[in-house]
Amino acid sequence: MRDRARTGTEGAEGQMKGTVGELGEFGLIRELTSRLTTTPAVRVGPGDDAAVVAAPDRRVVASTDILLEGRHFRRDWSTAYDVGRKAAAQNLADIAAMGAVPTALLLGLVVPAELPVTWPSEMMDGLRDECQVAGASVVGGDVVRGDTIMVSITALGDLRNQEPVTRGGAQPGDLVAVTGWLGWSAAGYAVLSRGFRSPRAFVEAHRRPEPPYHAGPAAAALGATAMCDVSDGLIADLGHIAEASKVRIDIRSGAIDIPTQMHDIGQAVGVDPIQWVLTGGEDHAIVATFPPDVKLPARWKVIGEVLNPSALPQVTVDGAPWTSKGGWDHFGDMES
Repeated sequence: MRDRARTGTEGAEGQMKGTVGELGEFGLIRELTSRLTTTPAVRVGPGDDAAVVAAPDRRVVASTDILLEGRHFRRDWSTAYDVGRKAAAQNLADIAAMGAVPTALLLGLVVPAELPVTWPSEMMDGLRDECQVAGASVVGGDVVRGDTIMVSITALGDLRNQEPVTRGGAQPGDLVAVTGWLGWSAAGYAVLSRGFRSPRAFVEAHRRPEPPYHAGPAAAALGATAMCDVSDGLIADLGHIAEASKVRIDIRSGAIDIPTQMHDIGQAVGVDPIQWVLTGGEDHAIVATFPPDVKLPARWKVIGEVLNPSALPQVTVDGAPWTSKGGWDHFGDMES
């Protein structure tokens, strides 16, 4: 996994000054596209009516998502660069969770005219850098004036002759395994909500998730029967798999490692950290089901099993229903 203390291009020299309104639409587009890099998969990049991205597999995996200021990020908590990394990561993780390799990303950006140009410029640096981690690139998009900041992302990927791993293939007897962080973003949110900025590792986990992009295609090659990224919370996302596969999934809570510092945060704010691990979203770990005879690499941790279907609930913890509130719902509560 990448270093939580990694640096990027925040505060890069040579950035344009003034506001978005002063620069104008086409000046802003030139500023943003000048910051981009490319990959061999991009045949026609930004600057034309549409981009052209190679699709050797002849199938394109696509996903889209939106980040809205005040709902998904706060500028007093996250830099523009953080927002760019997060916007790219949560979409590219969806591509990896289908067993595909990310190739390209399209940006729809809404910003107020009075916003300093440095904000979208640094946000674009974040998008670019996260794409480079995943092996993709930003290939185009659109900018529009609005009253608040909104970042809309469409990500594309290539299956490389593998079949897509959907949520609907889990079978009784399969193992449930996860790779990546669980509960770190939720713990970081709890820290930020109380006005603190440390422990830094957990705050950074909330600001800039680190999906294990490589693990998705690798899991597909290993024979994963179902897969999902953990964006809404482990129980909620395994619930999506259980529902699509028409099975029951049982999680063994004792199999999930909880760092000492997360216990310390939980004690400080009065929350059992297992709540964050099981219901906290936005870590974008990858959870998958595998046949029981598959030898998994060390990066995967077996945390449960797939059982024959039974009455609801379809996901249990240590054999019992999880009764505490949790998981993300865009039209429900902001956080649990």
